[in-house]
Amino acid sequence: MRTRLTLFALTAVSFAASLILPASAQTLRYANQGDLKSLDPYTLNETTTLAHLGQVYEGLIARGKDLKIIPGLAESWETPEPTRWRFHLRKNVKFQNGDPFTADDVVFSANRVRANGSNLQTRVPKDAKVVKVDDYTVDFVLSSPNPILNSQWDTWYIMDKKWAEANNSVDPTPAAATTPSFASLHANGTGAFSVESHQPGVKTVFKANPTWWRKPEHNLKEIIFTPIHSDATRVAALLSGEVDVIEPVPIQDISRVNASSNAKVLTGPELRTIFLGMDQTRDELLYSNVKGKNPFKDEKVREAFYKAIDINLIKTRVMRGLSTPSALMIAPQLFSLSKDFTRPKFDPDASKKLLAAAGYPNGFEVGMDCPNDRYVNDAAICQAVVGMLARVGVKVDLMAQPKAQYFAKVLKPGGYKTSFYLLGWTPGTLDSHNVLHDIIGCRDNPNSSRGEANLGGYCNKKVDALTDQILQETDAGKRDQLIKQAFEIVQKDYGYIPLHQQALAWGVSNKVKLTQRADNQVLLYWATKKE
Repeated sequence: MRTRLTLFALTAVSFAASLILPASAQTLRYANQGDLKSLDPYTLNETTTLAHLGQVYEGLIARGKDLKIIPGLAESWETPEPTRWRFHLRKNVKFQNGDPFTADDVVFSANRVRANGSNLQTRVPKDAKVVKVDDYTVDFVLSSPNPILNSQWDTWYIMDKKWAEANNSVDPTPAAATTPSFASLHANGTGAFSVESHQPGVKTVFKANPTWWRKPEHNLKEIIFTPIHSDATRVAALLSGEVDVIEPVPIQDISRVNASSNAKVLTGPELRTIFLGMDQTRDELLYSNVKGKNPFKDEKVREAFYKAIDINLIKTRVMRGLSTPSALMIAPQLFSLSKDFTRPKFDPDASKKLLAAAGYPNGFEVGMDCPNDRYVNDAAICQAVVGMLARVGVKVDLMAQPKAQYFAKVLKPGGYKTSFYLLGWTPGTLDSHNVLHDIIGCRDNPNSSRGEANLGGYCNKKVDALTDQILQETDAGKRDQLIKQAFEIVQKDYGYIPLHQQALAWGVSNKVKLTQRADNQVLLYWATKKE
């Protein structure tokens, strides 16, 4: 508690100090509820972090305001054969330190993103061969066809090989690293902004890059990012004009912001699914009073937990109507057959009977991990789940903490350190395969990136086999049927407990125009600010 209070105090002092002088018209001040811990673009596969770094770094492809794929550092590409993709790189692009961008940087970044410590290993298949054809041409040679290979490369950011080698940053910085690396404190990309200064957990200052290869759509000279964990403080800063953009606006404050003369709330549907997961791998849970066995290996226990959750109460009480309950681990906008699925009904009596049938007539105790500054009302959702499970006899010991500590714990090298957890996921490919591979796929093969974000270790080989077919299938109708089969198995297994898709709520000054995408990336290279 002392550490958290100290961090908040430092943040508050720094925030106040940064507001002594009035901002120029081209200075945009942005506040988020979470920290930007590391500038290493491969440390954390998390939307807000990737959006921050997207001001500085770029991928071979980008996504436009409508989320469609557009050229990035690669100006074009083709597939001369089903297992070979060829990318033609953009010439005359420089990193912010002046180094030229070439194929060597792409090959280096492909190796680095797949190395131990990276949290984005699934961006490039582990068995893919990345071949430099010439200084501005790179081939990706695959072991099998992959029609969506580059679909999440807008957030696979290309790094400067020469810069990384010169600064002892060839290896990625793990999320659980206790000592910062050079790449976690400094950045050198090709993007619209460079990092002038970075104080983790306090403030990051971005300066416009005068040598950016694109024609800027923004009119900003600098961006000052400050994490403000307190909802009340964050909203007050927006309403007073001390900051220009905040994310998120607490649901209970939306009407107050909209009623003000200084700001408004941009709202819209989000593609992220919030869900609960359970450790189904260990023979004994790390955090439980049940010894010698793992309750979550029993399908009846998983079903009992599912049926104990009153998702409509979470929607009306916790989310105040701004969420869409989900039956699947993917937003319905991203899967055309999602309408064929219904969510199992809330049934606490059935939950108690299932627990008794599994050998826990009086329930049991289990620890739960939850972030408290990552998703909309994340800690409140977890507290609601704790209360609902208590009604069926399960005592949950909730550990809610800032996302930096949360991810450092649950992604700890050597094992996923959680028994029961809440997580949110937006598929980087905007496709079901990403969910089935990264979240739902078995993580029993240390030489595979499958299941990289599968914290609980759910595993069904039939799902994996279908996932592999889905990756290669080019017929949309056949592909959707394969996806449907896979999700049917996961639902029947009660492998996860999907909760909802939350709604976007960004607070924006009336002086600022901003593009809101459904992937919840706050990308300020599209922002303009009036005098």
